Amino acid sequence: MAFDPSGGLTGWDLQGFHEGHDTEVWKRLGAMEISVEDSDRGTLFGTRFAVWAPNAKAVRVVGDFNWWNGEGHYMHLVPGSGVWSLFVEGVSTGNLYKFEVEGADGVWRTKADPMARFAEAAPHTASIVYESQYTWSDEQWMWYRGQKKQYEEPVSIYEVHIGSWRKGLTYLELADQLVEYVSWQGYTHVEFMPVAQHPFEGSWGYHVTGYFAPMSKFGSPDEFRYLVDKLHQAGIGVIVDWVPGHFATDPWALERFDGTALYEHDDPRKGWHPDWGSYIFNFGRNEVKSFLISNAYYWLHDFHIDGLRVDGVASMLYLDYSREAGQWIPNQFGGNENLEAVELLQQTNAHSYRREPGIMMIAEESTSWPGVTRGTEYGGLGFGFKWNMGWMNDSLRYMGREPIYRQFHHHEMTFAMAYAYSENFILPISHDEVVHGKGSMFERAPQDEWRKFATLRAFYAFMWCFPGKKLLFMGTEFAQRREFSEARSIDWDQSAHWGHQGVQRLIKDMNEIYKNNPAFFKLDTDPAGFSWIDADDNGSNVFSFVRYDGQGQMVACVINFSSEPRNDYRIGLPTDGVWREILNTDAPVYHGTGQIGNLGQVVASTVPSHGYPASAHVTVPPLGAVWLELQVEPDSDQPEPEKVAAGSKARARVSSPARKGGDDAASSEVPGEAAAKPGGHTWTSADASTGAAGPASAMSPTAAPADAGKGPAAGKTPAAGKIPAGRKTPAAGKATGAADSPESPESPDSPDSADSPN
Repeated sequence: MAFDPSGGLTGWDLQGFHEGHDTEVWKRLGAMEISVEDSDRGTLFGTRFAVWAPNAKAVRVVGDFNWWNGEGHYMHLVPGSGVWSLFVEGVSTGNLYKFEVEGADGVWRTKADPMARFAEAAPHTASIVYESQYTWSDEQWMWYRGQKKQYEEPVSIYEVHIGSWRKGLTYLELADQLVEYVSWQGYTHVEFMPVAQHPFEGSWGYHVTGYFAPMSKFGSPDEFRYLVDKLHQAGIGVIVDWVPGHFATDPWALERFDGTALYEHDDPRKGWHPDWGSYIFNFGRNEVKSFLISNAYYWLHDFHIDGLRVDGVASMLYLDYSREAGQWIPNQFGGNENLEAVELLQQTNAHSYRREPGIMMIAEESTSWPGVTRGTEYGGLGFGFKWNMGWMNDSLRYMGREPIYRQFHHHEMTFAMAYAYSENFILPISHDEVVHGKGSMFERAPQDEWRKFATLRAFYAFMWCFPGKKLLFMGTEFAQRREFSEARSIDWDQSAHWGHQGVQRLIKDMNEIYKNNPAFFKLDTDPAGFSWIDADDNGSNVFSFVRYDGQGQMVACVINFSSEPRNDYRIGLPTDGVWREILNTDAPVYHGTGQIGNLGQVVASTVPSHGYPASAHVTVPPLGAVWLELQVEPDSDQPEPEKVAAGSKARARVSSPARKGGDDAASSEVPGEAAAKPGGHTWTSADASTGAAGPASAMSPTAAPADAGKGPAAGKTPAAGKIPAGRKTPAAGKATGAADSPESPESPDSPDSADSPN
């Protein structure tokens, strides 16, 4: 044999891996098709196998190419690296393989490849050699994504469990059916629950065995790429759940890979998760950091994924998470913060945002850890967004109450505004809220069927117009009656029935209205985008506020959670004129009565109310919502649209409660300081001047105030906590509660909500 049996892999190639900053480790470890030069036979084609097993006595590769007998395929230890490597001629894409590892204890263990990019479907466990041949067709999408500032974009996410959306579909079939449905519904993104290889369907993907391999049950990795590509071509982003906090205990996977605690921490007080019965990664080990950071980048880069929703962040951040005294080890400073996990998350986020512009790194973080979405250069974790678990718990608790009792819990719907700008939030109604006996959204709503559907319509309307991006789990968009179960498809037949179809149509229409009206999303992370009209009308169970886009558009939102209609209900408004009704959840198309509304518009007069210079009488249906957009009507003296828009914009700015400090108040920066924006980017006024916002068709600014941060109800309830004027750091404030607080920000008297084991 006259070639390097290690396939050219050297210790120098692995230096970054051992130092914790190799971000493309899959290009060095695992199974890679290569060619080597043989001095006698010339160029040889085959596969180089490489695996990290520093405490092993010996490693050999077995597969269908050697009849699963590794006696002739002992691997070679790359000097000083702890990595074993072997080039096997003639092996290529499609060949099955595993590693046989002799541990320090002398026991041989058969293991799947931790870096495998394809794997057999359960119950089989072999890895598969795989090299992608896919050619992407989403260049336009990827370019547009790179130009976007996602916190200023409309984000409406449809959360999907691939295995049970329509049971039995493959990636190729989903590329037709799912893409068609999501496009029809108008979502901007799909979020897939974990697609990495996992053998137990009941884990929903949160107990991973193959971090670099998409679920083979539904097709090949290139077929998954095709699904992503088709979604992109339809203008839909793709987010994937990523699970770096813990891994499955299957003996053929990562568990004690070389006979020792290699990927997990050896001490169970740091290496075992008592809630989920899984191993916790050793975040302080450099090779594990390289493995996880590379894995995040692999999904973003190789599969063109547009964002990662990081699961169980709270369990990573706290050393005492779900542990009693004596069951955890303090950090070097005596605290309960897991500093190694913090460093891993910061490095992962910073690296991902640096190399993949326009992505979204999203934290499922259920406590009030400060600075989750603050840039890493300011000491934050560097995420772009965080799930607002406090809003979710409070609002669902309120919705589940009988209408007569809601008046005593009004603050559960308003308290979220006390911390709304401490982070960049997503409002989630996720799979976690419709499992484990919590009931479906339909079951959570009280009273008879008509009121259940009406309540859900009002709740979703409140959610869609409240500050924060949106996420809705599959089936809840048509008010499925049963809880989610991975064992069956969602109940599609119900979507054709009365009530269910109305809720489904409402979500579709709200997505369209939401995307076409920047007031609903442009200033989600800025106090200038919101002002209360009345946060305190608990006697009527009514909430009212105005949303602004900073460029001239205003939308007034009024939501009634009472079973009684509110006729001639006076609301203050920033300016007089015609306010067109762009949504009424009682409309017949949503299976409402169609009898209670405003005949398409209300006219505001210069009668002050609620601290605003104008007001109007509106009619709000029972358990319903209306949205009213300020309209600009040219008259005979000013017919030119440009002059009308300019005049309306100036008028709106003057009348807005938050513009009293001058037209430039909202854009003022503290001299010498730069605000921390998502993903660790230092945001400066120079960036603002570029105006990058993605496709021009996605933005249609009309006339409205450029700043409207505080409504007249400020200071009256916890919902209107004072936020300094001109604040330009949406993610830079400390979240409500101390860093070691065990619960997310919720209304002060709300009980804790148990975290889902997923």
